[in-house]
Amino acid sequence: MKIRNSLKSLKKRHRDCRVIRRRGRTYVINKTNRRFKARQG
Repeated sequence: MKIRNSLKSLKKRHRDCRVIRRRGRTYVINKTNRRFKARQG
């Protein structure tokens, strides 16, 4: 999992990427291709 300041570019890496907010942290997750994961905060 990458920890980044900006998740906008990571969201564009794959068409199934979703930006999700959990417990004050922002995540990019992908159900179909699980290696595209990132966290902010």
